[in-house]
Amino acid sequence: MKRTACIMDLKNIARRRVPKMFFDYVDGAAWTESTKNLNVEALNDIKFKQRVAIDVSDRSAETNLIGSSFRLPLAMAPVGLTGVIWPNGEIITMKACEEFGIPYCLSTVSITSLESLAKAASKKFWFQLYVIRDRDFVKQLIQRAEAVGVETLVLTLDLPLSGQRNRDIHNGLSAPPKPTIFNVIDILRRPAWCYEMLHFRNFNFGNLKGHVKNLENGKSLAEWTNEQYDPSLNWQDVKWIRDLWKGKLILKGILSTEDAETAIEVGADAIVVSNHGGRQLDGAPATIQVLPDISSKIAGRCEILIDGGFTSGQDVFRALALGANGILMGRALIYGLGAGGQAGVQKALGFIAHELETTMGLCGVNSVSEIGPHNLYSKPVVR
Repeated sequence: MKRTACIMDLKNIARRRVPKMFFDYVDGAAWTESTKNLNVEALNDIKFKQRVAIDVSDRSAETNLIGSSFRLPLAMAPVGLTGVIWPNGEIITMKACEEFGIPYCLSTVSITSLESLAKAASKKFWFQLYVIRDRDFVKQLIQRAEAVGVETLVLTLDLPLSGQRNRDIHNGLSAPPKPTIFNVIDILRRPAWCYEMLHFRNFNFGNLKGHVKNLENGKSLAEWTNEQYDPSLNWQDVKWIRDLWKGKLILKGILSTEDAETAIEVGADAIVVSNHGGRQLDGAPATIQVLPDISSKIAGRCEILIDGGFTSGQDVFRALALGANGILMGRALIYGLGAGGQAGVQKALGFIAHELETTMGLCGVNSVSEIGPHNLYSKPVVR
């Protein structure tokens, strides 16, 4: 990784190192992947207003998110199956985030369990919750999170059923992976990955194993998801979870002002403006396109986080300028993980920090609080 300069360099290394089915699980999106691509295109359409002859020698990207101070206005987004990208992938990604000074969020469908991650953690981490049909088990997950010291729960609302992800269908992604000829050949072509994973051999969902039926029957991931996740999920369920959970509550999957308003009404401490990275409703707008409208309606009433297509510190600056308090990144940091484990995640975070602080300087600002619409030439418009 010595000659890497940006997240895309790490992505290219990860693509070569990680088996195709697992790389595509992270990198892919729904149907034509038009929303995933739009996320990136819409960010690139936003142009910075360069400023000169301003003292920017004392720049800092430090900020507060959900009541805590962090080195960057950035959090690790929850990413399922991280442990198949690199052995103990959740744990080493969490450690990289801890050392860098940003929060890590563990997915419900992680390979490492809540309890195992907590044993390895030296700081508080977030937990992302999916609502499945078995509400008793949902309650157990919440209690388990509380028992290991989690203070911030991220409730994902935009996956009551799985969007069709064509790459996963083509690759035959299943839980656990099926030993097909294609899969075996693809894995054997990645000797470094095979060597690292040889003594690990854990491809099960740590938080769900032993609790959820049909977890190890080799069904496709989409089939399993549609069996377990609950399309009846509604705001009354969110209120029920709000009553159960005494810590900070973040609601993820908000794309409209109406849902943002309701999120505040049910007691959310923050929302994540999110289209699930384009992995659910293909044809939805880019998150950066709807951010200004949502921010104009609810800014100051709850914190606003955003994800979707963010791969650089410049993207972070764009979101801050349009009203976000912080950004969640998933794919960008997983590319680093796939490229080089914990060192790769740290390198990815280093790229993002350098890009953000450089952009701040060239736009004439010294702190995150100074960033606003005045730093851009125009606001994005929904196409």
